Amino acid sequence: MNKLTKTALLASGVALAAAFSAPSFAQDTINLPNLTYRTGPFATSGIPLANGQADYLTMLNERDGGINGLKIDGSECETGYNTEKGVECYEKTKGTALVTQPWSTGITLQVLPKAAVDKRAIFAAGYGFSAMQDGATFPWSFNPPSSYWDGASILLQAISDGNLDNLKGKKIALLHLDHPYGKEPIPLLEDYAKKVGFELLLIPVGLKEMQNQSAQWLQIRREKPDFVLMWGWGAMNGGALTEAAKTGYPMNQFAGIWWSGHDADLKLVGEKGKGYRSVSFSFPNSESKVMQDVKKLVLDAGKSKADVAGGEAESVFYQRGIVLSAIMAEAVTAAQKNFNTNKIDADQFRWGMENVKFTPERIAELGLDGMVVPFSTSCSNHTGHGGGWILEWDGAKFNKTSDTIYQADRASIDPLAAAKAKEYADANQPWATQTCQ
Repeated sequence: MNKLTKTALLASGVALAAAFSAPSFAQDTINLPNLTYRTGPFATSGIPLANGQADYLTMLNERDGGINGLKIDGSECETGYNTEKGVECYEKTKGTALVTQPWSTGITLQVLPKAAVDKRAIFAAGYGFSAMQDGATFPWSFNPPSSYWDGASILLQAISDGNLDNLKGKKIALLHLDHPYGKEPIPLLEDYAKKVGFELLLIPVGLKEMQNQSAQWLQIRREKPDFVLMWGWGAMNGGALTEAAKTGYPMNQFAGIWWSGHDADLKLVGEKGKGYRSVSFSFPNSESKVMQDVKKLVLDAGKSKADVAGGEAESVFYQRGIVLSAIMAEAVTAAQKNFNTNKIDADQFRWGMENVKFTPERIAELGLDGMVVPFSTSCSNHTGHGGGWILEWDGAKFNKTSDTIYQADRASIDPLAAAKAKEYADANQPWATQTCQ
């Protein structure tokens, strides 16, 4: 196994006050807690993801007895997407956990140094600090299957018809949540703006403005950008789509990151949202083997919190939750096999996260056909860089524009990631790194 640099780290204690759903499992379990938000302004996005994640773990417990004989404990701690509560939840759940899932870029940034001290893997699937791709600098942090910078690069490919030169002289607005999540793509987009020669217009949306974005869309009408990219979440997505439809902004010039591609948000505008696009590393396939097992053993058995009658289990976000729990389960399986034990510890799980191989063949074996882009992690590559599909809203549902999996521009992203990773480590000394062969 890769040897971590033995550097002393400093950490501060945090008072524990989080409400935590106490596990009903025996001590001999695989502890994969989730920091969820089923309440607050982001609940509409958080609920289906949490349900999908929970239901996959329940399915494994029901179908296979867990993973190699050990049941899975996926207990939740409610954060409401509040950073302070998220840190409290991290402290509350870290004890026997193999992993922490912050489910917020803000929470991720706060627990990043803590998890390195506590030696707990951070699984920030498709979110968090993009420079976490650098496994040598961030041994305990993972954001597969694609990072925010990957997503930004692919979105630029989509709106330029695959030729970034087409964006020269254009004006591109970034409508983003005024939060660490929404600010994450800015450094890369600024680099592209200079290199390609387009104007980048930053339009932040405050937490209190999410459902009333009249000022932001007044600016968009006045500035008349050629394209609007959305880095929204929860209530912000619905508010933006509603304003875009009301003002008549061309939907084929409006595109978002994967967290701005939620079926329920687009259903608010229906036909008026036709042509809106989103990059996505996952796609729902209700006919897949895994979804048939979830349906039989969890949904039909009444063991899910999902709104089955309302079609939640068919949605992009619910089935993305299925995919993300499958990634964690695969890391557990890889670690159990490598270390020849079903009772792996946190460091062994970390090794498993560095050795997830979602090849097309393995994806098919897991019954996830068509549901996730292929990717593989390694010691140095903690993202996997699987790329993404471009999805388009047809007025009623999202469809893949093609089977093409778009890949990000590594020549632009990797140097920025290396620089930001070094900047972070230098600012947080002493910092533990690892040597990757």
